[in-house]
Amino acid sequence: MKIAIAGGTGFIGKALTSLLIDNGYELIILSRRDESIKPSANLRTVRWLNDGDQPELHLEGVQAFVNLAGTTINSRWNPKSKAEIVSSRISAVNEIRRIIQNLPKKPRVVVNASAVGFYGTSETKTFTETSHSVGNDFLAETVKKWEKEVLQIEQAGVRTVLCRFGVILDKNQGALSKMLLPYRLYAGGTIGSGKQWLSWIHIDDVAKGILFAIEEDSLSGPVNFTAPEPVRMEQFGRQLAHSLNRPHWLRAPPFGLQLLLGEMSMLVLEGQRVLPEKLLDHGFIFSYPNLKDAMTDLFQD
Repeated sequence: MKIAIAGGTGFIGKALTSLLIDNGYELIILSRRDESIKPSANLRTVRWLNDGDQPELHLEGVQAFVNLAGTTINSRWNPKSKAEIVSSRISAVNEIRRIIQNLPKKPRVVVNASAVGFYGTSETKTFTETSHSVGNDFLAETVKKWEKEVLQIEQAGVRTVLCRFGVILDKNQGALSKMLLPYRLYAGGTIGSGKQWLSWIHIDDVAKGILFAIEEDSLSGPVNFTAPEPVRMEQFGRQLAHSLNRPHWLRAPPFGLQLLLGEMSMLVLEGQRVLPEKLLDHGFIFSYPNLKDAMTDLFQD
């Protein structure tokens, strides 16, 4: 199978590319720049989103699109960065839709990134793909706009999967890498109240889950990419401390994070309990269903 990946050089994209290459897929990475990718027998790049680019001329025969493109949310939010977070996602989806319209044959599936921020935050509710609750904060509004654009591809007759990612765990990138420093300095502890939920997932299960979504023809619509055992932040911090052989004792007050991260601090100080009902119902097997196993893998010598 030939697969096109937008955002293939990013955090998730690198893990997914490695898995797909190992499984014998032919990959085309859509990129504004191609100098960072070394071509091989199963991997090449096609430029897109630059003036004059016509990626559709090089994508005939693609059977699946994976869209991970978009400006990172892991930055201090301000009006300019928030506008870029939204516009980068919408423009990538619109370009994929245009490409598909100009291909001789439509792909079988489009797998698009999304986020559990769609549901809003709560310390008491549990969210699955059938939950009707929708948040009203910036992240939830962004996800709603993003998914609305993607679903236009589904209306054109292409199976579409919306991967609502939880907090993705990798020791070198993403949210976890930013939480490590206090513990390594023996100053780690509970962030905020500690009662907020953290719906997490190991980076390897993210890549496996995307491959599963590509191959599983009965899977479509929103799909929660979270481990089946979410935890409260207090438990998360204690497990992290244990895995690093460090103490868990110095509480991080909310105002400190709010001062450091601004509005983005809500990603850590608030949370939601999200379960991967669709993945489990369709037979997906998590490599790391619980936090202890995930941390052991990430921090083993």
